[in-house]
Amino acid sequence: MIFPLKSKRACSLLLVLLFLITGVKTYATGPVIKPDSLLQKAYILNIMQRVADWQINDWNTNGFKHAKVDWTNAACYTGIYALGSIKNNEKYLTTLVNIGNDLGWNTGRDRFMADDYCIGQTYSLLYTKYKDKKMIAPFISLGDSIVSKPHDESLEWKNHIASREWAWCDALFMGPTALSYLSTATGNAQYLNTATKLWWKTTDYLYDPTEHLYFRDGSYFDKKEKNGKKVFWARGNGWVLAGLVRVMENMPANHSEKKKFEKLYRDMAAKIASLQQPDGSWHASLLDPESYPVKETSGTGFYCYALLWGLNHGLLDNKTYWPVVKKAWEVLVASVHADGMLGYVQRIGAGPDAVTEDSTEVYGVGAFLLTGAQLYQYLGTHPAAAKN
Repeated sequence: MIFPLKSKRACSLLLVLLFLITGVKTYATGPVIKPDSLLQKAYILNIMQRVADWQINDWNTNGFKHAKVDWTNAACYTGIYALGSIKNNEKYLTTLVNIGNDLGWNTGRDRFMADDYCIGQTYSLLYTKYKDKKMIAPFISLGDSIVSKPHDESLEWKNHIASREWAWCDALFMGPTALSYLSTATGNAQYLNTATKLWWKTTDYLYDPTEHLYFRDGSYFDKKEKNGKKVFWARGNGWVLAGLVRVMENMPANHSEKKKFEKLYRDMAAKIASLQQPDGSWHASLLDPESYPVKETSGTGFYCYALLWGLNHGLLDNKTYWPVVKKAWEVLVASVHADGMLGYVQRIGAGPDAVTEDSTEVYGVGAFLLTGAQLYQYLGTHPAAAKN
């Protein structure tokens, strides 16, 4: 439920009184929640379902705001798939299969733009589960074309380069991940090898080895924030870190690039953790958090997901990173409205921008669900962490 302004003020006063009287933590956009509940697996699953159900109901009631094949929705599907993979939640996979059938299992119209085949991740995952060849047949054809291309253009931000190369950091969640999951689905290493080769091409161009962060694209190299620092976008680097773990998830243990990817991951994870705000979130601008001094949940969600993935795979130490993800999860939960809508999601853009309590977008939902699934898994193997 989203309250009108006067009701919100009254509700806020009531929540403050509840906190003073009971000592229970309160959330202005959601129900009263005991802090310990946030780390109970039943609660995690319940809030994931609430967020997913709100999004799916919005699609069913109001229609898709973006094309079903669009990268925005494709990012959301990754989270819905993660939820659907938890026992007794297969209905969410049915939602994705229905969407795939509606699309004829095709990718977008701009064949070589990474945004337009981001959905290939979900197609490949569904094929791996159901073994229905129609789910990946069109994407295999596209994947073969991507592998055969020379990819020898400069990544300078001009001449519509984004339609041909991974020239912006967001693309690292869209393109290499889709190829990596296709590699796992088919057993064809060419797709993963192309993904890793092109990952490093983009990294060589956009990664700042001093800051351990990625510029959004070449047009940002000389831009500065109000405080004089370089412009590094929270969601942009969230795309990268989340994409990084999804590529690694598909790497065989003996892959020649695995150690290099792991080093990049640890370097970025340490930097991102150091930039977490006191409330547990990351703001839209990483090096000038006061430029938009409010939490931003898509970047926060992707960071929390990627850090939890590292904990689940033994790449990060629990003592350092568990407190980081615990605080991040708390702020994500606090951003869920009583009806299940996730707020504080920055709108579509190319750099830091303002957010509000009522700002929402499908990719933020995807990030939230990916995070919840990793946390659910982590607490299954580290139950004592729920009490720390």
